Amino acid sequence: MTEAIEQFFATLPARAPQVLRAPLTGTLRIDLADDGRTEHWVLRMRPGAVDVDQGPAEADAIWYSSVDLFDRLVTGRAHALAALFRNESTFSGRVMLFLAFRRFFPPAPDTRDPREVAREKVRRTR
Repeated sequence: MTEAIEQFFATLPARAPQVLRAPLTGTLRIDLADDGRTEHWVLRMRPGAVDVDQGPAEADAIWYSSVDLFDRLVTGRAHALAALFRNESTFSGRVMLFLAFRRFFPPAPDTRDPREVAREKVRRTR
C-alpha cells in the first residue's frame, strides 16, 4: 500500500461533510490488489459522514482495483469512471455509492474550473 493511499483513506472522515451531501446511505468495499494480495477497505457512507475500516466485510457495492491504479486516482493522475470504462477496474453493486465516492478524488494537477477560465477570457476582452 502506498503512503498516498493510506493518507487518502485517513482524510475521508474529515472531508465527508463537504463531499457527501446527498441523502445516500450504504457500504462500499474497495478491494486493492497488489502482487497476489488483496487489501479490503470498507466505507460506511451516510450524508455528511463516512466511517473507514479495513478487512473483508459484506457491502452494498464492491470496487476492485490495482494498487497502482488507485494510487493514480488519489493523486489526480487518473479518473475513476474512465478506469471503469477502460476495464482497468471493476465494480458491482449500487452504482450510486461509486458515483458519490469518486467525488473524494482530487482533480488532475493544473485542472481549472471551466467557468473561471471563461470569466478570465471575458475580463481580457474588455
